[in-house]
Amino acid sequence: MKYIDLEDLDKLPGVPLKAGDTFSFHCHPGIGCFNRCCCNLNLFLYPYDVIRLKDNLDLSSDQFLDGYVDVVLREPSAFPEVLLRMSTNDDKTCPFVNQSGCSVYPDRPDTCRTFPLEQGRVYDSHNKKPRLIQFYRPPDFCLGQHEPNVWTSQTWSRDQNAVFYNRMTARWADLKRLFQVNPWGREGWQSPKAKMAFMATYNIDRFRDFVFTSSFLKRYTLKSERVKKIRTDDAELLNLGFDWVKLFVWGIKSRHIQLR
Repeated sequence: MKYIDLEDLDKLPGVPLKAGDTFSFHCHPGIGCFNRCCCNLNLFLYPYDVIRLKDNLDLSSDQFLDGYVDVVLREPSAFPEVLLRMSTNDDKTCPFVNQSGCSVYPDRPDTCRTFPLEQGRVYDSHNKKPRLIQFYRPPDFCLGQHEPNVWTSQTWSRDQNAVFYNRMTARWADLKRLFQVNPWGREGWQSPKAKMAFMATYNIDRFRDFVFTSSFLKRYTLKSERVKKIRTDDAELLNLGFDWVKLFVWGIKSRHIQLR
């Protein structure tokens, strides 16, 4: 999910969907293009995706990031993108796909479970609020678009258990929008401050260690019930990470975390 310029909306590919609009789609092993969309992808992984995938594979955050992702900086953002590393075979398949389909299906990334829809955020400078926009955009080879199953974006999201994923990705998009301006100075995104921000959003295991073994809880005020939750709840800890990065990097205050 990315932020989109209002001026660029008419240039985007796909069919824009308004509330209540319907589309047809059904993917299943019997369809001729099964697994074809799982090859040679620029598949962006969002912070909650990494949590779900590393837990599915029973890996630490470090192990997953080292073994499965490429971290690249793409202008104009001053925060790096995290992409799933494709296999080295001729088709450059997703590392989690096999003949039966997706081996991590219950924990597949937000982009995969939202497909054939694509989502973005448009920021309205007048009321200072972002809004979601969605496009129906199956690739030309996709036969699932010709199946009779009919959905709205809302029913599709519920069917794919994507509601919470979408919410977490939207929170991340709202934070990442801030990085259209470079806060790192000359050191760039390899600076210590940038590495701390990356840890808080993409390396949940290290962030938990940082919160509980450093002076973090002495320097910041958190509600006691939240401290209890973040000991075991990765999603809650990630939400704290989002709030902390806004405060740590941008000085944006919230009711959820404050300096003592």
